Amino acid sequence: MFLFISGAEIVFIFFVVLLIFGADKIPSIARTLAKGVNQVRNATNEIKTEIQKSVDTKNPAGDAGKGIKNQVDKVKEDFDELTDSIKRDL
Repeated sequence: MFLFISGAEIVFIFFVVLLIFGADKIPSIARTLAKGVNQVRNATNEIKTEIQKSVDTKNPAGDAGKGIKNQVDKVKEDFDELTDSIKRDL
């Protein structure tokens, strides 16, 4: 997250925050920031779960659909082998 900020710069930022807000306000600011981060994290998790649910409902067959797809793929491979052998014979 802090890719381009060195340790000295972080210390300087904390020092400036301490001077601006004072020692008594920093814990409440940190709590407020933590609540905001948690709300954003929860919202993104809810969005992810909704997307997963919508993807799952689009394919209700599930494993049966995968089995059919595998069988179709096998038939395609067999057909390709057959056409290859016919082309070689010609």
